[in-house]
Amino acid sequence: MGDNVVVSNMELERLLSMKGGKGEASYANNSQAQAIHAKSMLHLLKETLDGVELEAPEIPFVVVDLGCSCGSNTINVMDVIIKHIIKRYEALGLNPPEFSAFFSDLPSNDFNTLFQLLPPLANYGVSMEECLAANNHRSYFAAGVPGSFYRRLFPARSIDVFHSAFSLHWLSQVPESVLDRRSSAYNKGRVFIHGASEITANAYKKQFQTDLAGFLSSRSVEMKRGGSMFLVCLGRTSVDPTDQGGAGLLFGTHFQDAWDDLVQEVKGPKSTVFEQRQSLGLISNEKRDNFNIPVYAPSLQDFREVVEADGSFTINKLEVFKGGSPLVVDQPDDASEVGRALANSCRSVSGVLVDAHIGDKLSEELFLRVEHRATSHGKELLEKLQFFHIVASLSLAL
Repeated sequence: MGDNVVVSNMELERLLSMKGGKGEASYANNSQAQAIHAKSMLHLLKETLDGVELEAPEIPFVVVDLGCSCGSNTINVMDVIIKHIIKRYEALGLNPPEFSAFFSDLPSNDFNTLFQLLPPLANYGVSMEECLAANNHRSYFAAGVPGSFYRRLFPARSIDVFHSAFSLHWLSQVPESVLDRRSSAYNKGRVFIHGASEITANAYKKQFQTDLAGFLSSRSVEMKRGGSMFLVCLGRTSVDPTDQGGAGLLFGTHFQDAWDDLVQEVKGPKSTVFEQRQSLGLISNEKRDNFNIPVYAPSLQDFREVVEADGSFTINKLEVFKGGSPLVVDQPDDASEVGRALANSCRSVSGVLVDAHIGDKLSEELFLRVEHRATSHGKELLEKLQFFHIVASLSLAL
């Protein structure tokens, strides 16, 4: 897209995706932290799976991963879910059913990369038992489902297990008041709500709760009566919505400063190449202010209020879980590696939106500045940048 495109809320659903492909800044190569965090929560996932009511083996068992993205994490978690359900059937002395796995995300998701990562299907006309015994093969039928999980995606009473990890903090849109210069919620000078005004943060909170309500309403129709849902999203421990915790450090510090670099006016000759580039004034203040990261890290109470108001689900578990750092580096003492890791982490999740807003060349400039700034704070980043997650296990209310 061109250099002067403002991404509207109507375009957001069409554009939003993690960075596809298999390049250095792709999501597939920058989602190791999510894998580590997911692994640390497997015991909670398995507790949820133990609550699923098993039907007769003749009835296919259907699992959905919502917000699957395009890396191997979704495939790994699908394997965990299906293998656990198989063990439950076997413990009852029953043959396991056939399994269907739906991988769902927005239409802009790189489904091609995801499908290339899928292991081959093992049951070429053989029994399910032989299929399950085959190494490096999958024991389920797979399909992709493009669409927003804030709306209906599946037929009524068709899904046994819904799983969604690291996705529900992405909003369906940036609140309109945040982009309206006439509004008191206008997020002037910022590209994220960390450290913004309370009015701005509350606009984000309202959008999150509206979106979550739509998500729950849709799933309440689609889930089978004995099904269960396991949800993980970025969360925060502070009651103050302007303190976005780890998400605030990711998008509200060096990422924010890099945007500010792009709008600075020339202030005289500079001695280094970086200082010269830092003073070019490459975009306007308005251009920066029209970009906002559509992410909200809720508190436990923010989440609970929506579930209870919806009334369709029983809360089996709802807690804040410390996930750890989003930065995975081989050499923690190498500040340049830390800086590169932060820039790639930011780019893997927001690069598509940044590219659309300011164009590829300026996007490259922006993330170079993120890397430079993060490198100068490498040790501090590894110590302070920690993610907390909201973990929810839900089943349909009786």
